[in-house]
Formats: sequence, C-alpha cells, structure tokens
Amino acid sequence: MTWMVWTLPTAIFFSSIAAMLAGMTIWELRSPTVERKGFLPISTTRGDRLFVSLLSAAFIHLGIIGFTTLPLLVASALSVLWLLILMRWG
Repeated sequence: MTWMVWTLPTAIFFSSIAAMLAGMTIWELRSPTVERKGFLPISTTRGDRLFVSLLSAAFIHLGIIGFTTLPLLVASALSVLWLLILMRWG
C-alpha cells in the first residue's frame, strides 16, 4: 500500500469497509433480507442501513476533524456505535 502513501489508520478504515461489504454479501447470500421500518423514516434493507451508516461515518469523521481536536479513534468509535445502533434499530 506504499504506492498510495496511506497511513495505518487510513488502511484500517478502508480495510474495515471492505470487510463489512464482504460480510454483508455473505450474510445476504445465506439469509436474504426483508425490508423493515425502524426509526428511519423509510423502509430499509440491511444494505440500505449499511450504506446510510457509511455515509454517516464519513460525516462523523469530517465533523471530528473539522470542529474538534479529538483523535480519529473517537470518530471511529462513534461511527461503530452508530453503525450498531442503525443496523439494529434503524
């Protein structure tokens, strides 16, 4: 990965996204999803909720970087917490 000059946190972040996509693909093949309505205002599938959580993670990271001096691990922890909440009750 040296050709992209990635730092370790960046490599971990994108590797985690790739692992989530692979895991979701396997989960979908084993157990096809059914749309449901949670606290989000629309009916969603697991893939929809994963997509929304990934978009949210980007905004959480940008917010932490842009408006605070907190480390990126805080943003990552908040993103994982939001992912779990959204996948369970979203």
